Amino acid sequence: MSRLMAFSRSVALTLTLAVPAHAEGETANTVVSTVNGVNITLGEMIALRETLAEQYQSLPDDVLFSGILEQLIQQEVLRQSVTEMSTRHTASLENQTRGYVSGVAMEAVVLDAVTDEALQAAYDARFKDAAPQIEYSAAHILVNTVEEAEALKTKLAEGADFGELAMVSSIDTGSGALGGELGWFGLGMMVKPFEDAVVAAKVGEVTGPVQSEFGFHLILVKETRVAENPTLDQLRDELAAEIENAAIQALVDSLTAVAAVTRSDEGIDPTILKNSTLID
Repeated sequence: MSRLMAFSRSVALTLTLAVPAHAEGETANTVVSTVNGVNITLGEMIALRETLAEQYQSLPDDVLFSGILEQLIQQEVLRQSVTEMSTRHTASLENQTRGYVSGVAMEAVVLDAVTDEALQAAYDARFKDAAPQIEYSAAHILVNTVEEAEALKTKLAEGADFGELAMVSSIDTGSGALGGELGWFGLGMMVKPFEDAVVAAKVGEVTGPVQSEFGFHLILVKETRVAENPTLDQLRDELAAEIENAAIQALVDSLTAVAAVTRSDEGIDPTILKNSTLID
């Protein structure tokens, strides 16, 4: 039974249970139930509540209190009924504990690492020596064959309007409906052959045919400009992730450097990880 299913069931079973009156001095260690000598605390109830989906957290307080307490009692009764754990269950439990506690260690260092000062320093470092980036405003006509592209290029040389030809002839119907307009874009946003042709093109002159995986392009670069750097607020999440990763890696490196770590994996065939029968 999943946790949510169990919780739903326990709520249904405990709608009429009375909720203990609030008393001053209650702490996370306040015992709310004892199951065969094992205490269940208020702190454990609060921690469980924080993991519940919003639909359960929005239940009336008395229903939620009773439901959570009943679920913890049921879980403890079930836990105590297990007298022997399989290798698989023991290994899974150890992995879950290891993962959770390692997360606690990372959480502490991350909270200290991501500060306004650190974010500003990371932002300044990213753009300190960065070369100006050029953005391009261009339009294109995409066709299936080089012969079609050459024929259209001849019409353009004879005075045909680029936008009108794009609307009639381009198989890129999205940009074609806009006269071939692609808007402003920077490097890395287009496929490489197209990008290379745009960079090499002269503003106002038709370039092509240029072949890409989509077909044959006639390209008209209309304008270029120096791109503005994104603001710190726009990059805040990305920079925060970089700072967090660096802080975690530094912590791992420092702890590993002083840890007594031995490896005994030499000669073990990596495919053995697929052998689930070892933990049956």
